[in-house]
Amino acid sequence: MTALINRIIDYSAVNGPGTRMVLVFQGCNFRCQYCHVPDTLGNCNGCGICSYHCPAGALKLDIPGIAPQWFEESCIDCGACINSCKKDSSPRIKRMSIKDVLDYITPRRSDIKGITCSGGECTLYAEFMTELLPILRGQKLGCLIETNGSLDFEKHSELLDACDGVMLDIKASDSKKHEELTGRGNDQVFKSARYLAQKEKLKEVRTLVTQTDFGAEDTIKKTAALLRAYIKRNDIAYRLIPFRVFGVRREFRGLGTPPREKMEELRKLALSCGFPRVYIS
Repeated sequence: MTALINRIIDYSAVNGPGTRMVLVFQGCNFRCQYCHVPDTLGNCNGCGICSYHCPAGALKLDIPGIAPQWFEESCIDCGACINSCKKDSSPRIKRMSIKDVLDYITPRRSDIKGITCSGGECTLYAEFMTELLPILRGQKLGCLIETNGSLDFEKHSELLDACDGVMLDIKASDSKKHEELTGRGNDQVFKSARYLAQKEKLKEVRTLVTQTDFGAEDTIKKTAALLRAYIKRNDIAYRLIPFRVFGVRREFRGLGTPPREKMEELRKLALSCGFPRVYIS
């Protein structure tokens, strides 16, 4: 069993509690306008454009239609290959087996508190994670999942048992606004939120806020109403994330960063709705 890994972040303090290693899986079933990691969305088609833009000669296209060879030792991590890609992908993606991932984590295990599976959308690799996470937990590493909520966790109970918890994005409560923003509706997202809360696996809800109105206030209120019976009992946190232009595709940078005053108003709203801990980050 293998998975496409965009990259592995050795040390992160923003993807869950403590210092964590982040497995960034390749591929996503949403197309969010404000995506901050668009190179995780698609798959390389071997067009070779990136190899022509690489100033370090770290990419070589041997066969058109097949991803270029990436010479990691020559790479200067300038981002030219990602910026030139027309497929929202990267030539630096690695296909890794369970053993490959474990071999990478093991020498670094003593320096981290846990592992966070992210993306892209990591639940596209539900079977891979279902096999991997119990091994990591057996090594005394915490395991968290960051997801857009599109997976029906009721059909993946083994994956839910294998992780310590889930951090769930709720991007918009209005279905039409959610579809405008992501290309898909949000029925499964809210179904996932309720089910995860019932199973005491929902650790954090996240909403990214832009100046363009996708209904952040209504999203907070609807989420609180949906989870009212579980919020305090399960100590569910709410994280409000202000939009930043870094990494976002050029055509969507005009969505705008909300002023700090607006973020603070939303924080107070979430607290008044019953969330015991509300963060702005």
